[in-house]
Amino acid sequence: MYKNRMHLEFDSKSENEKFARVTVAAFATKLNPILEELADLKTAVSEAVTNAIVHGYNEGEGTIYLDCVIEDRTITVTVEDKGIGIPDVEKAKEPLYTTKPEQDRSGMGFMFMEVFMDEVYVESKVGEGTKVIMKKKIGEA
Repeated sequence: MYKNRMHLEFDSKSENEKFARVTVAAFATKLNPILEELADLKTAVSEAVTNAIVHGYNEGEGTIYLDCVIEDRTITVTVEDKGIGIPDVEKAKEPLYTTKPEQDRSGMGFMFMEVFMDEVYVESKVGEGTKVIMKKKIGEA
């Protein structure tokens, strides 16, 4: 069984969203993904990191924690913040729901994560932060 892991911590600045998605894509190259799989992974990471920046920290200062684990052909990506948390995770996951309509937010972040990844789990506590865990199997076994 092949296993590898990576951990990053970075500031909750919008320019770091690109850094996060490119880093995860580079880490996943060991699995020899096709372009579509890489695009899916990058989109999901982008959405999770953007949610942490915009909603978790209200675009203020904070740290985002990014963990990746590759086990065999599956990559697990965890994006965590220690921000304000989500009062109602199920409501937040509804398509078009947004807490920031004045910023032209589409409310599609969680839906994109669920479409592009095989599994998505969200853990959140108000005042303590949010953890998004996403899994995707890459290629054929």
